[in-house]
Amino acid sequence: MRYYPLFLDLSRAVCLVIGAGRVGRRKIAALLECGAAGVVALDPFADAEKLQVFVEDSRFCFERRPFREEDMAGKALVFICTSSREVNRTAAAACRARNVLCNVADAPHEGAFIVPSHVDAPPLSLALSTGGASPALARALKEDLETWLGGGYVPLARFLEKLRPILLNLGLGSDRNAEIFRALCSPEFRSCFRAAYAARDHKRILRMAEAILPPGLHGSLKELLNGLD
Repeated sequence: MRYYPLFLDLSRAVCLVIGAGRVGRRKIAALLECGAAGVVALDPFADAEKLQVFVEDSRFCFERRPFREEDMAGKALVFICTSSREVNRTAAAACRARNVLCNVADAPHEGAFIVPSHVDAPPLSLALSTGGASPALARALKEDLETWLGGGYVPLARFLEKLRPILLNLGLGSDRNAEIFRALCSPEFRSCFRAAYAARDHKRILRMAEAILPPGLHGSLKELLNGLD
């Protein structure tokens, strides 16, 4: 496995985007959406009108100039996506010299990380990558995942998210808690939950959950099943 998979919390991170064309704007939008503390974009030739959508966000800063090596200082991530192969190569080398993680749009092997395709359906977030072998296949698999998640897994995840703190507060012990969560995530329960939820058969879900959960939680189940869509 060449790449180490992880999810990053960018709420305290400032990121740099070198090149604010079509690819760069996608990076800016994604970083802001993910809650990055700051996003600095550099491009001497950028279309300012196309960046206007980001300007009202106080976390965004745009400078119409080429990058300088000192721009890498203090940046958690750098995205290099200009239309110049030479500029991209030089920027990537500057990042490597400073041990700054960078992504290079036109030459992934020059960077330290790649950005996977992902499906975000809170509380679920799924990422996948073909390692650059086939971006088209990654897009197709993403569509398959979106369909798969739409089959009832998001409501199940939200139910488990709401249930977890309540169950843990019962003080049953880690072994008993693990046993209950394994049962709630078993193939049988998942399949029955998804089918019952699609049919809006909440009574069936209640019966299934009551068969697994301790009696002290039975009175909370109706409330837990509300608002899962």
